[in-house]
Parts: sequence; structure tokens; C-alpha cells
Amino acid sequence: MLIQKEIIQRVKDKCIQDQSVSSCMMYGSFTKGEGDQYSDVEFYIFIDDHRIDHFSSKDWISAISPIELLFYNEYGTEVVVFTNMIRGEFHFLPESQMDIIKSFKPTGVFPNVESMYMYDSTNRLIPLLEYISGAGPERMTNENVNFAFNNFVNAWLFGVNVLKRGEFARSLEILSQVQKFILQLIRVNERTVERWLNSTKNLENDISADFYNDYAATTASLHEEEIKNAYYNALKLFGKLHDLLARSYQIEVKKELIAKLYCYHKE
Repeated sequence: MLIQKEIIQRVKDKCIQDQSVSSCMMYGSFTKGEGDQYSDVEFYIFIDDHRIDHFSSKDWISAISPIELLFYNEYGTEVVVFTNMIRGEFHFLPESQMDIIKSFKPTGVFPNVESMYMYDSTNRLIPLLEYISGAGPERMTNENVNFAFNNFVNAWLFGVNVLKRGEFARSLEILSQVQKFILQLIRVNERTVERWLNSTKNLENDISADFYNDYAATTASLHEEEIKNAYYNALKLFGKLHDLLARSYQIEVKKELIAKLYCYHKE
């Protein structure tokens, strides 16, 4: 058995045993049948409102498995690195905030209730999981396509400007934003938009070899010429996607602007 599955079972058992815990849901790879030996374990755990002031998340997580590191990341998520090098994400919230689960619906595609359900003593969790499970939001819309096209132009021009200034490290950082919007457009074209917000996830299997190679040409290391070529290749791929998607969507970015960006890149 995978170590992660052992940890998942221990979390479930502890939820059942601990009267402080009102409900628990799991999210991430293991709820989608994609979990493997390299996957994280991820949970939302709701604590009885009257007990949360005296609740110690560190003690609770440490009882699951020995830990090496426990901290809050920039999103406010409690992140743990267990001694076995398994990474976990834990959200401990008051029971009164369980409705936050509804806010997950616009973020992606969620699996069936059984996959996400861990424990519940409130009779509220299953209806909330039913609300978010199933098909995710519609991504293949004019609004989303234009969002990706317009934000590509913004990020591309920003990155090229700092590259021209000689800020190579910053330009390389901005290139990751350029790539994100390119991948969203590729996923629209190839109808693999389930991973819209995490577009690199399983990319090797989700998109065609041709587009994967096109995307690879937009990557670079911290060398001026490589970064410059990556921005050029990103713009070339952008134009290719513009031609393809203009057949089905009303795109706000005009071909004339793309031509101007080519000229600007060469200056």
C-alpha cells in the first residue's frame, strides 16, 4: 500500500475518534484516481466551533505521522512535510464555515462524493460535496478565450520589455506567465480544459505531441539568447493558436497587433 493511503486512513480514523472534528473532506490527486507515490495528501477539516480556540493543529497532524516541518504557505494553507517525505496540505476551519466548500465549484472539476468524503457528524457535508461534484465550469467560452489571449499580450510585452532592459532573471520569471496563458489556449484548442487553472498538470499526456513540442520551444534557461528565442517562439505559437481558435471564437486581439509584436521583438 502507498504510504499516502496509510496517512489518508489515519486521518480518517483520527477524525472519527476526535470529538473536536465535525467533518472532513479530501481533495487532490487521490480523489481523482490519479494519486501515486509522489502525490500530496490534502484535506479540509472542520472543527467544532466551541473547541477550535483550544485546538492545536500541530499536535493533531503530528499524531498522524512524525513531521519534519510544519508551516503556513502564502495562501494560508497549513503545509506539512512528514519524516517519510510525504507532503500534506491541511485546512482547519470552524464548523460554522463549512459553506466555504460551495466556493470551490468555480475552481475546477471535482470527482464524486464518495471520493471526497472522509467523515461527517453534522449531516451537512454530503449535500455540500454533491454541490461541487461533477462537471466543472464551462471554460470554452469567448470570455475565457479572450482572457487568455489578452493576458498573453500583457505578459509577453511586459517580459520583452524587461528583457530589453537587461533584467534577464525577471524576464524569465514573467515567461512563466506567458506560458500559462499559452497552455490555456492550447487546452481550449485540444478540448482538455479540465485542468484550466493548473495547465501544466499531466501535460505530457493531455495534449498532442506537436503542441507539446511547440510549448517546449517557449521554455528557456537563464541565458539572454534562450529567453529571447522563447519569447519569439511563444509569439509564433500565439499566432498559430489565434488562427485556429478564430474559427470558433470572437477574438479581440487582432492580427495587426500580433504583427506589431513581432516587429517590437526584433527592435
